Amino acid sequence: MARSRPEETPNTAERPPSLWRDRDYVYWWSGNGLSTLGTSVSTLAFPLFMLYATGSATQAGTITVLHMLGKLGTLAVGGALADRVSRRAILCVVPLVEAVAMAAVALLVYRGSPPVLALDALALVSGLAAGLKIGVSTPVLRRIVPKEQVATATAQSMGRDMVVQLIGAPLGGLLYSMARWIPFLFDAMSFVFVTLGSLLIRRPLGPDRHPDGDRRPGLVADMKDGVRLIRRSDYLMFTLTWGALLNTLAQGLTLLFIVLVRHRGGGPTAVGVATSLALAGGLIGAVAGPWLMRRLGARRVLLLSAWVFVASFAVVALVPQPWQIGLVLMVGMTGMAPMNVVTESYEVRLVPDAYLGRVAATGQFFFQGMQWIGPLVAGFLADAAGVETAVLILAAAMALLAISLHLARRHLSILDTPLAEVPELPALQPAHV
Repeated sequence: MARSRPEETPNTAERPPSLWRDRDYVYWWSGNGLSTLGTSVSTLAFPLFMLYATGSATQAGTITVLHMLGKLGTLAVGGALADRVSRRAILCVVPLVEAVAMAAVALLVYRGSPPVLALDALALVSGLAAGLKIGVSTPVLRRIVPKEQVATATAQSMGRDMVVQLIGAPLGGLLYSMARWIPFLFDAMSFVFVTLGSLLIRRPLGPDRHPDGDRRPGLVADMKDGVRLIRRSDYLMFTLTWGALLNTLAQGLTLLFIVLVRHRGGGPTAVGVATSLALAGGLIGAVAGPWLMRRLGARRVLLLSAWVFVASFAVVALVPQPWQIGLVLMVGMTGMAPMNVVTESYEVRLVPDAYLGRVAATGQFFFQGMQWIGPLVAGFLADAAGVETAVLILAAAMALLAISLHLARRHLSILDTPLAEVPELPALQPAHV
């Protein structure tokens, strides 16, 4: 662990240089932002085109599901690779595979009457590549950003993604209206910027070389080690489980929010306005997260944010106008974003670099593997008991999650330690002879 130098003053420690003056960080942040924007554009364009080409909602859903399944299929492998092969190589090669897949989609759409099976296959390939890339993002961020600025970098990444979601769908619709192949070409070009940004980063991205005298365990053993490290940490076990349940409830609320706006007499425009307000709230919460952590402490921020989110669940079922629903969701998302800043920042500081890809990928696997349950249950409840009752049931479930934070003091004890002082978990002992 690095020791603080005697000549450092408290003011220096409290006011580190802006991350925007760090070229490596700017290259990483902007490359990932453009890639996320491209993905947001094509995520809208894919089902739109399939509806146009086939007239089948099933085909539109199938191509989305294939991309999701591809991503889930390689998440764990991608996390293990991020901890054993060059992360820079992954960030350079994998986005190029995604770029080729999307360029092929653009070409097929441009030529007219593309085979449905070919589009399905390319969506699957794109998903497989995306899964390999996800595990690299967190360990690369840790390599680039000083430990005292991890929370700020996490918040800035979340804020960027909120803005991308805000403009991605309208941009996708605009590009699609110009020509149906343009959104896919835009996505292909966005992946190239990830490769360029990765090549321009000067810092070593890891992982550190394995000692020559030691025999490297296999890929499956590496993946198991990631799970072993999670199981050994009360904080990781609790927050990854808790976060997966929270994400599932949030996905269910997303569906109910659309149904509720329509139930209150709102149309597509009202849904769009309310969504924009919610994303604006998420952006505000992400920006405020690090400041709140410094002023209140991580544990208080987590508890306060959870209860704000619970309250928004309950109130959104009671307000009569679509615009009021949007304002309530704005408050709820302002509360939800700091929760993610806290949990993700402490995960980055707690997990050793050699395991961070696997731990991050394992968490994403459970998050994305469970999130489909939320809309399914929410839709069933809305049909069976009415949309207002369904929202209140999800609010009660969220209240139980908030209460669990108060009961899990031992599991969350690390949150009482300032982020920059969090000690890493010790390395695992080999599980093999």
